[in-house]
Amino acid sequence: MIKHPAVIALVTAALLTVGCSSNDDKLAQSSEQVTYNLAQKYLRSSNWSAAIEALEVMEENFPFGSYAEQAQLELIYAYFRGNEYDAAIASADRFVRLHPQHRNVDYAFYMRGIAAFHNDTAFYSMLPTDITQRDAGTAKDSFDYFAQLIDRYPDSPYALDAQKRMIYLRNMLARYEIHVANYYFKRSAYLAAANRGRYVVENFEGTPAVPDGLAVMAQAYQMLGMDDYSKSAEKVLVKNFPNHPALKDGKFDYRFDRDDNRTWVDYVTLGLFKRRPTINFDTREIYNPFYNEDLDPQPPG
Repeated sequence: MIKHPAVIALVTAALLTVGCSSNDDKLAQSSEQVTYNLAQKYLRSSNWSAAIEALEVMEENFPFGSYAEQAQLELIYAYFRGNEYDAAIASADRFVRLHPQHRNVDYAFYMRGIAAFHNDTAFYSMLPTDITQRDAGTAKDSFDYFAQLIDRYPDSPYALDAQKRMIYLRNMLARYEIHVANYYFKRSAYLAAANRGRYVVENFEGTPAVPDGLAVMAQAYQMLGMDDYSKSAEKVLVKNFPNHPALKDGKFDYRFDRDDNRTWVDYVTLGLFKRRPTINFDTREIYNPFYNEDLDPQPPG
């Protein structure tokens, strides 16, 4: 539904021109030009809602016009800048499906990845929330979309930026696994914690979360009584990350980050209400801090 008066006036005039001169191709092209120029005006002024409305009118009334494909690409961008991420993804999917051989189809792949990542960040960015503690679903979708772009169009001008974003997303996905492992420690689910740590070590090699993945394994296997596995993880941690805070004098400190002090309440209640010791591995400030770079996509060329 069109809401902006200027959009209503100019687009209506354009469509009336088409209606009154259905046999005149030049007039029809002129009407398309008027609508497209209006959309460009709103894009340049960052009036995303008005731009979306004008571009949607173009898509509906001039699906085979001279500016149709370019307008569809610009609609993806306008949806994204207007924080309509689901619409941007759907529009990008539609463009890929309808124009698989288009010279700029790589842009649709690129924007689909960006929109998927931002799909739930707008709300969380306003809260004091660690992005790595959120559900990793959209990050995985975004990673897969960027991987498709690089696989199909390795020479795309968007490939390098997509690679940087994939590194960012891979770091975030690895760190998410460590957060889950820390949660399992709190629930005394030590085998589940060990599995998360091992998953990071085996699947996210080179990420800043690997040292904590090894520490999780050493701690969790020790608590499970699986000393051989614990010592093996400790050995790798000592060799590759000797400055990890869980290491003390070259050995793993199994009491790391745990408070064993008992209060008078613990004595009176015989420890019935004693809080479980916290086990939390998070060394992002030591091993390549997890960054949150401001990545701003550009409109289609």
